[in-house]
Amino acid sequence: MTRSTTLVVSDQPSPSLATDALVLGVYAGDQGPGLVAGHGLPRRSASHLVQAIAALGLTGALGEVGCVPLTPGVAAGQVVLTGFGSGSARTTAYDPESVRRAIGAGVRGRGGTVAVAVPHPGLLGAVAEGAAFGAYAVSKVSDRAPVDESAPAASAGSTASAASAAVPTTITVVVDASWPDADRAAVVERAAALGDGVAWCRDLVNRPPNLLGPQEFVDEVRDVVRDAVAAGGARIADRLTVDVLDERALAHGGFGGILGVGQGSSRPPRLATLSWRPPAARASIALVGKGITFDSGGLCIKPPAGMLTMKSDMAGAAAAAAAAVTIARLDLAVAVTAYLALAENMPGAAAQRPGDVVTMRDGRTVEILDTDAEGRMVLADAITLAGELAPDAIVDIATLTGAQVMSLGDRVAALMADEDQFRDRVRAAARDSGELVWPMPLPPELRPSLDSPVADLAHKADRFGGMLTAGLFLREFVPSRADGTPVPWAHLDIAGPSYAAGADGYIPRGGTGFGVRTLVALVESYAATNPDRR
Repeated sequence: MTRSTTLVVSDQPSPSLATDALVLGVYAGDQGPGLVAGHGLPRRSASHLVQAIAALGLTGALGEVGCVPLTPGVAAGQVVLTGFGSGSARTTAYDPESVRRAIGAGVRGRGGTVAVAVPHPGLLGAVAEGAAFGAYAVSKVSDRAPVDESAPAASAGSTASAASAAVPTTITVVVDASWPDADRAAVVERAAALGDGVAWCRDLVNRPPNLLGPQEFVDEVRDVVRDAVAAGGARIADRLTVDVLDERALAHGGFGGILGVGQGSSRPPRLATLSWRPPAARASIALVGKGITFDSGGLCIKPPAGMLTMKSDMAGAAAAAAAAVTIARLDLAVAVTAYLALAENMPGAAAQRPGDVVTMRDGRTVEILDTDAEGRMVLADAITLAGELAPDAIVDIATLTGAQVMSLGDRVAALMADEDQFRDRVRAAARDSGELVWPMPLPPELRPSLDSPVADLAHKADRFGGMLTAGLFLREFVPSRADGTPVPWAHLDIAGPSYAAGADGYIPRGGTGFGVRTLVALVESYAATNPDRR
């Protein structure tokens, strides 16, 4: 999962760094735009750039970018000016997510070496994260090694690839030498780990579906875990592991939901379990990810336009896997297990039909009403399995419903939970990490719409409130603790924010990596607040 970009921190003056580019902030002020504090430039250089801001017509609007070559007194080949939004020459208290977006926009598409200036010690993490998230380019399938459609997908997956845009080799995060240096390196190392995790999630989501079926997803997870163990040595060895249930093991284990979704494809389903088991763990968290590697809709087939982005229907599993490896890399003292429910939903001769009744892992029967509502079926089986290990909490993450996009758009995820305290904890983790989620209800009056005359449950309800009834369906499979109360559970529907139609800030076109940061921050909150648990 380690990327080609190295992130380092330095207190050398920014004008002296002979990088290919130096990224500086521009604020939008009442008296016009100007350079954000912390640039460290001599007066002559700053004056030159202020004139360049005017000449380029920059306003300092968030994410606006302009380039100035050969600035006097600056060793970098060019200065990249990126908008921070409203501020002044004295402003240092910028919103962290705005800083991430601004720095990411300045870094995105740049090659070679890049330096970025930090306006204030409290923004070091935001600057480093924005740089890490912006240092990404979608990989293209190489023209030199065309894909053989008749070959097994695993062979096609080894096709050489190249980045479609430039990516920095090194990013130097520049801090003022007078600032306290406590934990600078740790902050930047955390940003690098998050950047790697988000980039891997994006890579998985962007992979062409002929190159990433359920088995190829498993192979990729194993490769990344092997590399993480090799890099982490004894600290990670035997603590980060992968187990996989193939179609035979799934049948033996009674995973009717996953098997039913995958039975129409020639590429059988898998359920991968990615576990991080640190010594003296302070809590145990289960992350359950929907991993539909391609969703045609099954026999209830989607229209052609509806399938164009359906390679991204495994974004939940990608986020869960990337978060688990990032958590291991950060050596968090919380046990985490990611359950990756992987299947391809195709309309083959053996595909399940509307009207079929499926027996789930927990023994209950479910009537299938729409084969294009498949994600909840694989999640339900995986949530049941997660509950068998009695975790302290469960979070499932999925590109689950079109209703989520209709309700909240393509930037905000939906958050549902039974327990207010746990819901608020997940929401706080999202807020602190810069990802947007909005709490949604689980109305009990909608539960009867999931009743079935021929099975224990119908897997889909009426047309209206589809995002909410999908959550209600999943809640049916959340296990109970020894005292009979439900295990704290949250459901994140990321159908909108998991995939971007266009680039913006640190977000490229395609997979966004949404959810990785929230899941990591949530686990960090357990590591910080349960210090005495053994």
